[in-house]
Amino acid sequence: MANEDSIGKALTRVIIYSVIFVIAMGIVQWFFTAGLQILYNMTGIGAILGLENYSIYAIILVLIIFGWFVIVAVASMFYAIFKPKYGESTASAIRSLIKILGIGGLFAGIAGAVGGGVAGVALGGFIGMVIGFATQQILGQAIAGIFLLLSRPFEIGDVIDVAGETDIKVLDINAMFTKALRTDGNIVLIPNNMIISQKIVIKKKNNEQK
Repeated sequence: MANEDSIGKALTRVIIYSVIFVIAMGIVQWFFTAGLQILYNMTGIGAILGLENYSIYAIILVLIIFGWFVIVAVASMFYAIFKPKYGESTASAIRSLIKILGIGGLFAGIAGAVGGGVAGVALGGFIGMVIGFATQQILGQAIAGIFLLLSRPFEIGDVIDVAGETDIKVLDINAMFTKALRTDGNIVLIPNNMIISQKIVIKKKNNEQK
């Protein structure tokens, strides 16, 4: 029940933030159109009407704030879904990946909305491409980490050979790195995308008797 409650709470937050976002956008749109006109009629100050030029900044601010809230809520929902079956490490990796993709999509969407029309679509696509290239290494490692956590070619406690390392004992597998202990006592952090692209030799499973 606790897991169902966590998923339900995350889903509820997504819905609430989405509704509040729609309301906030409506208020901003009203303020910079009818609202400014009402203030001008009440005060007679012409500079008030000039505030309409800043409406785009208010819209962007609302998009960033509530977009982030929605991304975090969606990521938390996936974390709650995957944690019972795959464990905390896998769920955390998926949550981090969703946040990275969500932020990239958010900024690409904002760029497209600001540009408007065909230019907006082109600008949004360009921003998305830039973000994709900038985060390519991070996303590659995060996806590789999720692959390792889901497929489990080796587990914590196993002794393996991989990525040029020999007889290392796996201590932890997270979204970005696999942490292992060398025979000389040093700790090594191996990028996950290096592991999935190379041969893995499992010398001893954690549950094997010495």
